[in-house]
Order: sequence, then C-alpha cells, then structure tokens
Amino acid sequence: MDIFKTFRGHVETALAAILPAGLDTSAISVEPPRDASHGDIATNAALVLAKRAGMKPRDLAEALAAHLGAVDGVEAVDVAGPGFLNLRLAPAAWQAVLAALLEAGPDYGRSDMGGGRPVNVEYVSANPTGPLHVGHSRGAVFGDALAALLAHVGYAVTREYYLNDAGAQVEVLARSTYLRYREALGADIGEIPAGLYPGEYLISVGEALAARDGERWCDTTDEDWLDACREMALTAMTSLIQDDLAALGIHMDRFSSERALVAAGRVDDVLSTLDGRGLLYTGVLEPPKGKQPDEDWEARPQTLFRATDFGDDVDRPLRKANGEWTYFATDIAYHLDKLSRGYEDMIDVWGADHGGYVKRVGAAVKAVSEGRANLDVKICQMVNLLDGGEPVKMSKRAGTFVTLRDVVDAVGKDVVRFIMLTRRNDAALDFDYAKVTEKSRDNPVFYVQYAHARICSVERNAAESGLAAGAPDLGLISHPEELALIRMLASWPRVLEAAAEAHEPHRLAFFLYDLAAAFHALWNRGNDEPGLRFLIADDAELSRARLALLAGVKLVIASGLGVMGVAPLEEMR
Repeated sequence: MDIFKTFRGHVETALAAILPAGLDTSAISVEPPRDASHGDIATNAALVLAKRAGMKPRDLAEALAAHLGAVDGVEAVDVAGPGFLNLRLAPAAWQAVLAALLEAGPDYGRSDMGGGRPVNVEYVSANPTGPLHVGHSRGAVFGDALAALLAHVGYAVTREYYLNDAGAQVEVLARSTYLRYREALGADIGEIPAGLYPGEYLISVGEALAARDGERWCDTTDEDWLDACREMALTAMTSLIQDDLAALGIHMDRFSSERALVAAGRVDDVLSTLDGRGLLYTGVLEPPKGKQPDEDWEARPQTLFRATDFGDDVDRPLRKANGEWTYFATDIAYHLDKLSRGYEDMIDVWGADHGGYVKRVGAAVKAVSEGRANLDVKICQMVNLLDGGEPVKMSKRAGTFVTLRDVVDAVGKDVVRFIMLTRRNDAALDFDYAKVTEKSRDNPVFYVQYAHARICSVERNAAESGLAAGAPDLGLISHPEELALIRMLASWPRVLEAAAEAHEPHRLAFFLYDLAAAFHALWNRGNDEPGLRFLIADDAELSRARLALLAGVKLVIASGLGVMGVAPLEEMR
C-alpha cells in the first residue's frame, strides 16, 4: 500500500467530479508537506489545473476540499496560500497503513513502476590488470545497489562488467607477468622496472605459467611469449576481480570483452552505421588547449565523428595515427552492442577521472540509436581512506594502492557497502576505519543495524514473557510519536520509487538512518516515561500493538538493508 498513490486516486476522482474530462493531470503532486505542522498530505492539484479549467486556483481548491473532506480517514482539509491543499488524517488511517504493511511483509514497497523494461547497469569495469582498489569499491557498491533498487521496483536489470582487455595496458600486464615467470624459474629480476606493474599479485601468475610451460619462453622473442603471457594474466586477473567483487557480495550477470568486440568486427559495424547516416567525415581537429601547431602536435587528416551534432563540444576521431581504433571507437561499439541486445535504457557508473568523457559517449549513443536509447552516466567521486583521520598507506600486495579486499577484510562487506552509500555519488567520501567501526550514533551503519537488533531483542523478551501471544489491536497505537513512526513507514514505497527514478540509491541510507533515529528516540522516551515502553507487563494488549509497530519498523529496515546489500543483524556483539 502506498498511501500517497491512494490519495492521488482520491484527488483525481474529485477532479473528475468537478472539471471537464480530458484534462492532463500528470503534473499533479500528492506528497508529504515540507512542514509536518501543515498536515499529512499536500497536493498542488488546484494550482496546476485551475488555468486550464478556467477557474481561480483558490476556488478550485475549495471545491476539491469539499470532496476530499468526505474521504474515509480524512480529519481535516485546509486551503493554504494561493490554492495548496493540506490534508490531515485520522489515527485510523495510519493504523490501516501499518496493517497493510504487515500484511504485505517483505513485499512492502515493491512496485511495478519499471513494468519489466530491460535496463543495463554497467559498473566497476576496471582494467583487468590487478586487484580492485578502494576507489573501485564505491562504484561497485553504488552500481550494485542501484541495480537492486531498479529490480525492486519492477525493472528487468542486467548487471554488467566491461573488460577493457584490448589496450596498451594489457600488453604492460603481459610484460609484467613475463618478468614474474622468469622469477619463478629462478632468475634474479631485481627491482621491477618503471612502467611495469610491481604488485605481488602477479607472482602467482608467473608461477602458474612456469608450472604449465616450464622454460619454453625463456630464450624466445617478445612475439613468441607475449600472447601466452597475456592470456594467462587476463584469465587470472578476471578471476581475481570476480573474487574481489564476491567478497563485497557482488555477482555480475555478464562480463563483456573489448577484445571480443573488436575480433567480432563490431567496431567496423560502428563505422558502417555512422557512415551510412552521414555522420563521418575526414577532417583536421583543432590543436588541444595550450598547444600550437608547431609544438607536440601535428595537424593530420582523420576520420571524425560528427559528435557536435549530438551535443558534444568537438567532433571526435575514431582512429589513431597508427591506424588502430581509438578507445572512443570501441566504446561506441560496446554501447551499440548493448543496444543490439535490447537495452534502450543504459546506466554507466564511472570513476571521477572519466567526467570529461560523458558528453562524447552520450553523443555517440544518441547517434547510433537514432535517439531511442537513454544513457545515464553516474560519476563516483574519490574515496579518501583514513584511519583515525590519518591517510592509509598503500598495500604491499597491490604495490601502489590499497585494495578493495584490504578494506573488506578490515571492516566487513556490510560496513563497506553501507558507508559507500552515505554520500551522493558525485560528492567525495571519507572512509575512516576508526569512524566506521564506532558504536555510536555518528556511525550510520551501526545506528541502523542497532535499531534492527534492538527490535529483535524486544521480540525475544516478549516471546519469553508471553506478551507476544495473540492478534494485535492496532487501534491502541495512538501516541503522536507512534503515529509519526507510521507516517515514516508510509513513505517507504515513495522513497523507493523516487530513488529509483533519480538513480540515487543513497536516498535509502538517508531514510534508514532517519527511521532508526525516530525508533531510538521512541525507545529513549520509554526509558523516561514507563507508559511508552514497548512491553508493559500488566498490559498485554497494548504490548502486542506496539510489537506490531516494531515489526513494521524492523521489516522496512531489513528491506532497505537488503536492497543495499547489507545484512540486518539480530544481535550486536
């Protein structure tokens, strides 16, 4: 049950009785008022429709008020300002919301908003050259939570990882692996040369290659061993990445390969598609900012995509000087491949260093899809890893950075997942080992899980004392703070859909923190006023009613944590 959708239906029924048929009501909002003192539900219906209906907004508002005041559960309807309507509901209306919530159980808040529409969420997609680092964890958590959120409201979601396994960095990986291969055979490789990957994670890859092939590649040329090292390393690194993601509770539906796209001729398909639509030409680009034609830049004819026709700042080259495809060309091929698989809704989650790439890819998707596809690129800003306020040094295993696995092993996946969603994706985030393990209100993951665990404790005490037996009379829930808690629970379906529509899973973390705060406040109030305690030894009926309220809070917390990929705890140790 979504009480705001229910009352939107009441508003539209009232409008149908007052106004001519056929008026567009899509701009009407029915939502909680910004100021809770104004009531429980607010609507702008009179303001939105008055002009088209040929009425003064306040006159239409007065007519609406007369109809809405007759709806069951409405205590009062006030006309405010130029024509806003504020409705105040009777306690019975909120008690009915709680009953519906408990009946729905874990499905409370699920919806068919997405209508089964396919959506592709591509996230992480780090180069397969080593373990994932702490910065990748943010995009991983954000993308996974967003995918779960979209699935929760009815979209058919595919979680996808794009392996950039065809670029120069993969050759560097192969050469680094060859060095470790020689080391495994007893060679003294000395210090890892600059430009190669120094991390210890490649030691086992070199050892595996030596165990399989012996000294086969020792006295051969680069051309002989490069492919063998590349294949061995890519297989090992992809497996390593999958293991790192699994440690964070993430399992991809699909891994797509850049090399496979190129080999299958999909980049040639891009050229054919764009050329066939008159979107390619041979031209010369302006020099980059700060460069002059006589400096490190040479004017030369290139195959250019008319990206400016689709909102980009400049037209973009699709081939390098040596005839190889640009990264941009293969990225277009990848998005065209998604489109060919039936995804007109695509979400790409990228790191902070890719912000300048958004316009060109957006332009390319518009071009190849002829405007059919929707691409939303979400940029995840940096993670500052701290311990007691001090920056954390690099990982020995990775050689140059702190790995995702280092962080998960230190604090657990649930802490990592929750904390990564406590800021908007486009804002930098501080992850402090000391702060995220505190047992205080300042640590949001503890605060929310503690609320769930506290409710489980109350339920265990109720079962032991016999107060839980019997059906609850929800009519006994009448204290203003109890009703305020139900009002928060009533907003959960709306929060889910709004977060999904905006592609902002952090809204769930914010909501759960506020819900936990309201619960803890009511708990503390009971410590000061015994009549407000959840369990009252000599009043089993009231205790059962309050247990039902707690069951509703527990259910929503568990549901929200589930979408975020965090386990709700029954005990805090």
